[in-house]
Amino acid sequence: MLTLILAAILLWSGLAAEAAWAGQTLETVRANRVVRGGVGEDLPGFSQKNKAGSWQGFDIDFCRALAAAVLGHPDQVSFVPVTYANRFPVLLSGKIDVLLHTTTYTFKREAAIGVHFAGVMYYDGQAFLVPKKSGLRQPADLNGATICVGKRTTHGENLAEYFEARGWTYKPLAFESLPEMTAAFFGGRCQALTLDRSQLAAVRAMAPGGASEYDLLPETISKEPLGPVVRRGDDEWLSLVKWVLYALIEAEERGVTQANARTLLAITPDPALRTFLASDGLSEKSLGIAPGWVVRVIEAVGNYGEIFERHFGSQSGLNLERGPNRLWTQGGLMYAPPFR
Repeated sequence: MLTLILAAILLWSGLAAEAAWAGQTLETVRANRVVRGGVGEDLPGFSQKNKAGSWQGFDIDFCRALAAAVLGHPDQVSFVPVTYANRFPVLLSGKIDVLLHTTTYTFKREAAIGVHFAGVMYYDGQAFLVPKKSGLRQPADLNGATICVGKRTTHGENLAEYFEARGWTYKPLAFESLPEMTAAFFGGRCQALTLDRSQLAAVRAMAPGGASEYDLLPETISKEPLGPVVRRGDDEWLSLVKWVLYALIEAEERGVTQANARTLLAITPDPALRTFLASDGLSEKSLGIAPGWVVRVIEAVGNYGEIFERHFGSQSGLNLERGPNRLWTQGGLMYAPPFR
């Protein structure tokens, strides 16, 4: 089923569209003086408007980091809400420059749709959210249940495979957007909601009756590495998006923060740290950006750990454990290639 969906998207977009956009994204960003990010509609932690109407979240900060690197200022951004169903067509049409909608990095997506993932920004896994009063305590209790799931997502395929392997049955209730899906779940149309664990924590935080009325089952049924997505064929833009992500991770490992980035550049005796914060300018020239981009990025949004804590940690109200999103030096999977 997923293969047919991918083929349909590819036919819809057309190979000509991919060729037309190849290599042009950075030029478009410069011409528009803005980085256009495709983001989730209303998902705490990742992308959500605050009471003042301003966007905030992990994905929002990454887009701001890109703007700081390319355009010199993090506020030169615009955000386009996309759904599970339309996110890839919107990217392939050229209406956005980077897709940041909690999108799972998979072989089929990169091979068949005409996109590239720039790396893993958040390691996640699929789980289930259920009403506490339901008495459901483990996936086995969902045998025969109606389960809310997103259309054209990895969640639907994972769910089918997980239940089939165990000989269980279920009724999928599929939706094109997160607001539709959560409304159905909170309205009692399904007995469980399945999403990535981080998204379920965000949904639970928005529960009409309060988060305490819902349980996040402890089992994780899949690997869901989430990352920024760009159109295939634009190597310059892909490299830039990739290394902005790596810079956030490297900055945390080296103790570079939003508050001290520029000071460290001026006083550090460490040659490797100096190379990271300010290279000889040749690499920047080849990528088409001004020197000093790493400092601009970190001053704009902080390092990876600061961003995580702000949107998922104790400062956020979600209180998510970092788990595999810790640095590799702390038992996690976050690791940046050398900046030399």
